[in-house]
Amino acid sequence: MASALISRSSRRFLKPCSSSVSLYPAIFNPVISSQQSASQNPSQNPPFKLPQLQSFNFEFRKTTGSLSSFHLVAHVSTWPSKENKNHQSGGNVSSSWVELYLPRKVQPYARLARLDKPIGTWLLLWPCMWSITLAATPGHLPDFKMLALFGCGALLLRGAGCTINDLLDRDIDTMVERTKLRPVASGLLTPFQGLCFLGFQLLLGLGILLQLNNYSRVLGASSLLLVFSYPLMKRFTFWPQAFLGLTFNWGALLGWAAIKGSLDPSIVLPLYASGVFWTLVYDTIYAHQDKEDDLKVGVKSTALRFGDSTKEWITGFGIACLGGLAVSGFNAEIGWPYYASLAVASGHLGWQIWTVDLSSRADCNRKFVSNKWFGAIIFGGILAGRLSS
Repeated sequence: MASALISRSSRRFLKPCSSSVSLYPAIFNPVISSQQSASQNPSQNPPFKLPQLQSFNFEFRKTTGSLSSFHLVAHVSTWPSKENKNHQSGGNVSSSWVELYLPRKVQPYARLARLDKPIGTWLLLWPCMWSITLAATPGHLPDFKMLALFGCGALLLRGAGCTINDLLDRDIDTMVERTKLRPVASGLLTPFQGLCFLGFQLLLGLGILLQLNNYSRVLGASSLLLVFSYPLMKRFTFWPQAFLGLTFNWGALLGWAAIKGSLDPSIVLPLYASGVFWTLVYDTIYAHQDKEDDLKVGVKSTALRFGDSTKEWITGFGIACLGGLAVSGFNAEIGWPYYASLAVASGHLGWQIWTVDLSSRADCNRKFVSNKWFGAIIFGGILAGRLSS
C-alpha cells in the first residue's frame, strides 16, 4: 500500500512541465537540461556558458499532510570554488588569514593596517631588536619584556603609518595598479573611518610608550613627526626611500634608550645609519614595482632617480650598511660570532642585489620580502656575540 502511494506521488511530481522539458534530465544531468532548454526556446534562453557544477544536492522535505506531499528539491550551486578562482585567474588568487578568520566588518581595518602583509612589521621591528640586544649585559640574554613591548609597538606603529599613508595618498592610490584596491582608495572605508581607526592605533601605541622610561617617551614621541610627514615626501623629492629609512629605523635609537636610559652615539648612530642604508636597498627594489605607475601619476622615487644605474647605487648602500653594522658592533665590544653573521648577511644582501630582476614586479617583491631574513641574521649574530662577550 505504501509503495503504491509513493509510486502515485512520484508520477504526479515528475509529470512534464509546461515547457515540455522532462525533469528526469534535470535531476540526473543538469547540463543536458540546460542545453535542451536553450535549444527549444533560443529567444528566451540565449546561449551561455554554464558555470562548473560544484555541488548537486537532493533534499527531501516533508510538509504537513499525507505521504503524497513529499517534494524533491534539487539545489544546484554554481558558485566557483577557490580552486576554480585560482584556475581562472592563473593560480594567483589566495586568501590571507584576514579573509579566512576575521569577521567581514573587521577585514577592511585589518587590511588598512596591513595585518595581511607582516613584512613591514618585521622590517620595523628588526632595528629595535638589534638595539635592545646590543644594550644587553655581556653574557646575558636581552630583556624579553622589552622585546615583547617593542614587538607590539612595531605592529601598532606600522599599522598607524600605513593608515596615514592611505589617507594622504587615497587619490594617488586609485591610479596605481598595486594600490587601487586598498580600503580607503576603493571606498570600503571612508576617510573619517580611517581617522577613527588611526586614533585607536595611536592610543594603544601610547599605552606601550608610557611603559618606557621618560627619556624613551620623549624620543619615541618625536618619531611621530617622521611618521606623519613621510607619505608626503614622494611628492617633493626623488628620495622618499631615504626618509622612510629615517622613520623605520628610529627603533635603533629607541631600543637602546629603553634599556640604558640614554644614548651612546658611538654605538647607536652607526647602527641607525646602517638601518637607513639597508632601507635604501630594499625599498628601492620595492619601488621598481610601481615605476611605470609613478611616472604616470607624477610621484617620485629612488627607482626613477637611479633608473638603469639602480644596482650600482644599491650596491653602495649595501656596503655602507654592512660597514655601519661592523662599526657599531666594534664599539659595543661584541664577540666574534657577530662578525661571522655579518659575512652571512653580506652574502644574502649580495644575492638580492645581483639576482633581482628590476623589470619583474614579482621578483622585486620576492627580494623585498626576503629582507626579513637579513634582519634575522643580524639579530642572531648580535645575540650570539653578546652572549659570548
